[in-house]
Amino acid sequence: MAAGKGVSIAVLLVAECFALSLWFVSAAILPGMTAEVAISPFRQAALSSGVQLGFVVGALVSAVMGIPDRFDPRRVLGISAVAAGLVNLVLLVAVPGGAAAIVARFLTGALLAGVYPVGMKIAVGWGRRDRGFLVGTLLGALILGNALPHLFSLAGDGDWRMTVVVASGAAVLGGLAAQFSSLGPYHARALRFDPRDIVTAWTDRRIRLAFAGYFGHMWELYAMWAWIAVATAVSYRASLPEGEAMQLASITAFCAIAAGAVMSVIGGRKADSIGKADVALWAMVVSGACAVLAALTFGGPAWITFLVVLAWGASVSPDSAQFSALVADNAPPERAGSLMTLQTALGFALTFFTVQVTPVLAEWWGWPAVMVLMALGPVFGIVAMARLRALGPREPGASI
Repeated sequence: MAAGKGVSIAVLLVAECFALSLWFVSAAILPGMTAEVAISPFRQAALSSGVQLGFVVGALVSAVMGIPDRFDPRRVLGISAVAAGLVNLVLLVAVPGGAAAIVARFLTGALLAGVYPVGMKIAVGWGRRDRGFLVGTLLGALILGNALPHLFSLAGDGDWRMTVVVASGAAVLGGLAAQFSSLGPYHARALRFDPRDIVTAWTDRRIRLAFAGYFGHMWELYAMWAWIAVATAVSYRASLPEGEAMQLASITAFCAIAAGAVMSVIGGRKADSIGKADVALWAMVVSGACAVLAALTFGGPAWITFLVVLAWGASVSPDSAQFSALVADNAPPERAGSLMTLQTALGFALTFFTVQVTPVLAEWWGWPAVMVLMALGPVFGIVAMARLRALGPREPGASI
């Protein structure tokens, strides 16, 4: 069983990483697209937030229908990833920033709702005592996938169309790879949809607090990920030429997001020993502090900005997996997939607002003020995790 577990988790990680490379394609290709065609700030934001909104719609449909718990998650993940990769290719023929491109990003997001939450369902089926590590490792793969478009863009020497093709190909390969994984001994399947699966998110206090912590985390996370390359480019221009500032901003975005992938794995391992709520709480303490520090150092020496943003990226994501693991720990196994999917759906609904409004507020107030606003999310999440930690773990066999 150990070998089966190792191989299956490794395959799942590759599938998630490749498929999720589609998420920030628009952020990576925007500089190249805007060099060819004038795109309004609203449409630029829509290319990124469209993915968030699509994910929310797809995840809500998935949760309400109980798809992660009723069907073979490997097949759901595979079909979703392949379809998302094909839809992403529409960007090659659509007018940059046009309605078709925005719709394509929306559909891509909707299909990715069949990748990340479903992958968590597979991961938690492989363990209980090491669940924090399993979900943390899965999140690490997701984050690395989110960072890949920036790497594709650098490797393609700014050719945004090549970035689109490579990301689409990676997603298709990821979907096919998922079919070679297996389901773990703790995988549970629901034979039919039960509305109580959704109601539990509000009636169970532990699950409700895990949701609340996740919402505070998501207030900060995707606004930071989606716009950190743009924000740091503005900061770097104060001390560097335009070309160098843009290149260093892309490197900064990749390194910051990738650092979060590494820390998610480390945080997951730590969570299994000291507690998932504790890891989530302290990660938010550090990330909130880094957001404020990034505001204070904005426009200063480039090396200071780089180090601060690197620390911010490393601390902004390790808590994400633990919120999902907390839901899985406190939910009946046959409802865990739907509840984790609902959690991500509501969290990403919040990110649709934050990703869309961030550049608008930055234009009004400047990036330092927006960074301070991002820190409010961790403050809310810290309160939720402190309350959850005070409740202690659920006793085995206790009713929901």
